[in-house]
Amino acid sequence: MAADFPPAAIRLIAGDVVNLLKERKETISVAETAAGGIISASLLSTPGASKIYRGGLTLYTLESRIAFAGWTEEIKQNYRGPTPDVVSGLAENVRQRLGSTYTVCESGTAGPTGGNTRNRTPGYVALAVASEGATLTREVETGLGGEREKNMIAFAVEALKFLRDVIKGETKL
Repeated sequence: MAADFPPAAIRLIAGDVVNLLKERKETISVAETAAGGIISASLLSTPGASKIYRGGLTLYTLESRIAFAGWTEEIKQNYRGPTPDVVSGLAENVRQRLGSTYTVCESGTAGPTGGNTRNRTPGYVALAVASEGATLTREVETGLGGEREKNMIAFAVEALKFLRDVIKGETKL
């Protein structure tokens, strides 16, 4: 394993998630936007990931969401940035398509620029974990301002922590 990948902040939590899923014989898929593939890459860098990883999508553009995540032109026209509803829909669609036990999804504003609403402020991320019959969401503000790379890593960490808590039953679906 390369000393600098996955980032130290992610390494432990990614390993915890992979081990929990292997123990439970469950699977994961990933739908990420602002984290840019860091969640999937971090899970896949953990030995044994092939037993639990069903696939992942980096849905950074609205066009990719139409092509791969069930979005329509109408949804695209009404899009107002990352929200719990957005990540719920993406997670549910990807879970259904890939047939995983869980799908974790994040969508946020990494920076350095953003907008004037909470969900367009750099450091904001909406998270979802979808499982059969239920989806749970969480909103997080990293406090890192416009530090793009730091926010991307923080988004991945928060998504994996949320997923771990759901798997362990510490957060209910």
